[in-house]
Amino acid sequence: MTIRKLMRFALPVAVMAAPVFGADQPPAVSAEMFTVNNLWMMIAAALVFIMSLGFATVESGLARAKNCSNILFKNLIVPAIGILSFAVVGFNLMYPGDSWILGKLLGFSGFGLSCPEGAKGGIEYAAGAYTYWTDFLFQAMFAATAATIVSGAVAERIKLSSFMVFTLLYVAVAYPICGSWGWGKGWLNDLGFHDFAGSTFVHSVGGWGALAGVMLLGPRIGKYGPDGKPRPIMGHSMPLATIGVFMLWFGWYGFNGGSVLSADPMLVSLVFVTTTLGAVSGIMAATLTSWFIQKKPDLSMALNGCLAGLVGITAGADCVSPTASVIIGAVAGVIVVLACLGWDKLHLDDPVGALSVHLVCGVWGTLAVGIFSPTYKFMPQLIGVLAVAVASFVAAYAFFLVLKKTMGIRVSKSEELRGLDIGEHGMEAYAGFQIFSNQ
Repeated sequence: MTIRKLMRFALPVAVMAAPVFGADQPPAVSAEMFTVNNLWMMIAAALVFIMSLGFATVESGLARAKNCSNILFKNLIVPAIGILSFAVVGFNLMYPGDSWILGKLLGFSGFGLSCPEGAKGGIEYAAGAYTYWTDFLFQAMFAATAATIVSGAVAERIKLSSFMVFTLLYVAVAYPICGSWGWGKGWLNDLGFHDFAGSTFVHSVGGWGALAGVMLLGPRIGKYGPDGKPRPIMGHSMPLATIGVFMLWFGWYGFNGGSVLSADPMLVSLVFVTTTLGAVSGIMAATLTSWFIQKKPDLSMALNGCLAGLVGITAGADCVSPTASVIIGAVAGVIVVLACLGWDKLHLDDPVGALSVHLVCGVWGTLAVGIFSPTYKFMPQLIGVLAVAVASFVAAYAFFLVLKKTMGIRVSKSEELRGLDIGEHGMEAYAGFQIFSNQ
């Protein structure tokens, strides 16, 4: 069989010592191990899918009640747009196999999904580790996550129609091309760049897209006073935000654990441990940092500290020690608080802290691989961070700029003040809410 795509990186030696096989070669694992691997990958895909609910509750909880339905709608439509566009074009852009068009910068193996050489080819697709369909399902969930990151940063003032068009373009084109450079065996992979589960290819790509949107949209009305100082705009439901963070943390075990691309007991266990330690050290560091700076322990900072630690450890969860994962998570917890305060000083209004969590900590986590891993070097990590930053930010800025000049990307002042629930959807998240409150 002709190999259409390659796995993102070699599986652990204990499970996958042999290279990818053709039809005339035996599978690298037993039938029983194939079933276990494939089942774990599908479970992991389901865990990543449930992260969409986590994003929805975090974003809606940290925003005002008058925009709650709008945020929930965006978090429902993003997976739909993302998965469909990934099925039509993104999957084959991200994993072109040997169908490279421009060096190892751009490859494309055709439109739509096509199981290689039928059922037998689908099983032998990844050396017998899991099926073609399982691979698509797992990767499609990642694609949907990248666009969801943008949603929170541009909340409470972006036009729904423009956001939907941006999501389609970003997930169908920018995200998979950047990902192909590493996970699709492109030029960054050849350079020795390592991003285990997506600190760069998912979180930073989403973060750079969010930054472009925030810059072109401008801040929410009333966020900065005449003196330029930021004014707090409180979220309407901290219980919702807290539930969302726990849901994301839960889903992250599939996000990172599934990225082992097998059910190898030793490596999956290690990844679960480093992921957990990254999260808890992020919580502790963000709590102490916010307590020191703001004189009170801020719940929203602690919640973002958890996500910061998770984003930070995602690039190296498979190749750093548990001790290193604590350090990586703790540094992420500190810098997420400083970054949240720093973006406000630059008048870049991010209602949920997406820039700080996903962009800043995604960069940190990727560079941390070159610092703490005994296998990977720092310079390839730095080059990868810079290359993906330029490509994804330029693409996102161009998409948003064209939309701004054509469709417009921001709702009217009156609609923003009244709330996007009524303006964009003609409904409220909480019945009768606007009768009693303008908030």
